[in-house]
Parts: sequence; structure tokens; C-alpha cells
Amino acid sequence: MSLYNHVANKADLLDGMIDIVFAEIDLPTSETDWRTAMRRRAVPARDVLSRHRWATGLMESRTTPGPATLRHHDTVLGILRGAGFSIELAAHAYSALDSYIYGFALQEPSLPFDNGEDTAKVAQAIMSRFASGEFPHLTEIAVEYVMQPGYDYGNEFAFGLELILDGLERALRSV
Repeated sequence: MSLYNHVANKADLLDGMIDIVFAEIDLPTSETDWRTAMRRRAVPARDVLSRHRWATGLMESRTTPGPATLRHHDTVLGILRGAGFSIELAAHAYSALDSYIYGFALQEPSLPFDNGEDTAKVAQAIMSRFASGEFPHLTEIAVEYVMQPGYDYGNEFAFGLELILDGLERALRSV
């Protein structure tokens, strides 16, 4: 109860907590090209959200965001606008990037494995329950990709991020 001597209510508390999370995300500078800047924002954002899994669903839900939250949004949008993104394309880019970052951050901790070795074990256990050839495409990707030495699901983040950045670059060129 003494906490409420410092904050008005639960919403005020959540706003402050989310603002602290946003403050932990390293912001890119406008000194680099927009792609590099968005990459430099996406990777730390994912890292921060992996440390604060509770925050992912709340990041964009606050109606009274704090200064770190607003600074974060303004910086990212400023980099996109400075790179020539129209207002509409900057909004689309921000939404696409955040949806991907937040979605990956939500999905990753719910997976039943933590590393490549665990991934291979889980894949083997799942596939061993079914007749050979019953799920040929899943078997193929599991055996020839997921169960190979060095596989790390986390690397899928970088691949997907590059796809989004490629698409945004094409959209920017067509404006």
C-alpha cells in the first residue's frame, strides 16, 4: 500500500514500468543509414523484451506514456522520416517492425526448447510419434535444418528482420 504514496493507481504504475523498459532499449542515432538504425533498434528491443517478458503485451497499450516511451517513438519515426519515408510509410514501417519484434519476443519464450541441442531433441521426440512419411515437409525441415549442428532458433529473428527491411526499402524506392 505504501507504493500508492508514490503513484496514483495501477495504471500510473504500469505507465512508469513500461517507460523504464523503453528507456532500456538502445536507440539508434541518425548518423547511420535507416536500415542500420532500425536493425540497431530491433536487436536491443528483442533483448530487453526477453528480460522483461511481462512487458511485451503492454508496450503499446499505455494511454499516458512517459518521456522515455515518447522519446523512443519520436527517435525511430524521425530516422525514418529523415531517410525519406512519407508520413504514411513511416507509420507502416514502425508498425511492421514493432509487430515483428514484439511477436518474436512473445513467441520465443513459449517454445519448448532453449538451444540447438534441445531443439533437436524436441524435434526427434515429436516426429518419432508418427509413421515415417506422415509429415514429409516437417520431417524434411527438422532433419535437414533444425537438427543440424549450430541451429539456433534465435537466428530466425535476423532473417525475418532483413525481409522486412528489404520490403521497406522497396516501398521507399517506389515513393
